[in-house]
Amino acid sequence: MSGSEDKLSDYESKRDFTRTPEPGAEEAEFDWADERPVFVIQQHDASSLHYDLRLEVDGVLKSWAVPKGPSTDPSEKRLAVPTEDHPLQYADFEGNIPEDEYGGGTVLLWDRGSYRNLKEDEVDDGEEVPKVAEQVADGHLTVWLEGEKISGGYALIETGSGDDERWLLIKMKDSEADARRNPVSTERESVKSGMTLEEIAAQKDDGGEEDDG
Repeated sequence: MSGSEDKLSDYESKRDFTRTPEPGAEEAEFDWADERPVFVIQQHDASSLHYDLRLEVDGVLKSWAVPKGPSTDPSEKRLAVPTEDHPLQYADFEGNIPEDEYGGGTVLLWDRGSYRNLKEDEVDDGEEVPKVAEQVADGHLTVWLEGEKISGGYALIETGSGDDERWLLIKMKDSEADARRNPVSTERESVKSGMTLEEIAAQKDDGGEEDDG
């Protein structure tokens, strides 16, 4: 079993792929991704409404559930709960998961783009740059996101471990910080289809297909 397949065992064990439209570990190709690695933020109306932040790390999407979604205000600290690694192809997923399946509900692709490791800017020439996977293991990572809705530096900081593992998602103070914005409230449409969560949810009743726009 390859490294990425091993990382996805938890994801795959929770899903019946004969029923859920969610992708498996097939090869990922994104026409919207000019650069790699990629990140996405998906709005997910499951047992509770939340946002899933996913970063491409070592062949999978490292994932955190962010109940209130990302903020552009550096003074706000958003709770981020780690979830199982997802396959890279999940970065393009939008649609309806059957209610009786794990994570049942509607998924909207809220933002997407590429990111870079901010540690590259913090080390002197000749020094080894800590990889994002190493930063995740250490419980503190900093990345620069280049999305369609949000951009700039973000820090993820672990505040607990084991069964109590929790992280904080914090906007860094830079040119993209803006305490006046509230993008999760004002920018509700999908970056993939242009639809709202309600419009995507309605497709499960009328049998419509998502627009790949």
